[in-house]
Amino acid sequence: MDQAAFSDLILTNRNNQAILERLPSLDLKDAWLVSGALFQTAWNHLTGRPPGHGIKDYDIFYFDDADPSWEAEDAVIQRAANVFEDLDIEIEVRNQARVHLWYEGHFGLPYPALSSSCEGIDRFLAKACMVGLQPDGGDLTLYAPVGLDDIADLIIRPNLTANFDAGHYAAKAARWKSCWPELTVLPSD
Repeated sequence: MDQAAFSDLILTNRNNQAILERLPSLDLKDAWLVSGALFQTAWNHLTGRPPGHGIKDYDIFYFDDADPSWEAEDAVIQRAANVFEDLDIEIEVRNQARVHLWYEGHFGLPYPALSSSCEGIDRFLAKACMVGLQPDGGDLTLYAPVGLDDIADLIIRPNLTANFDAGHYAAKAARWKSCWPELTVLPSD
């Protein structure tokens, strides 16, 4: 699967299309639609399911280190809720400049300060998750540091390079396998 085919496929999910069209209106630095909304839409296409099947939420990353406070992030979350309220889906907006402030308390693992949203994408639990799309004028920019093969081949492979937690990986893989039984889940050991 090449970048153009992947981007076209992602736009078959009307929620992805709407998010990518409206994302620039939020005027966020380094903003991306990431992970599940993308790879799960692809899985749905590959397995003959409706585009939104099994997608729990739609994640948006941005990077603003000028104000990494919760209050600033919450203001962005509220703006996004207004922009996307008609979609009737769960959207999670996270400032990657502040993840290191709360991650260890939530997940029990340290997390380094990042310098971009793409560094956040690099740290996803499984390699198929490591994907983002960014609106760029009338085009889309794809960030997929390990490529698209695992997505196209329906493979869940652990990303052992960063903040890996075997229990969290097993739980996510089990949820995905329940929605897409065709997946091959590779062990984390």
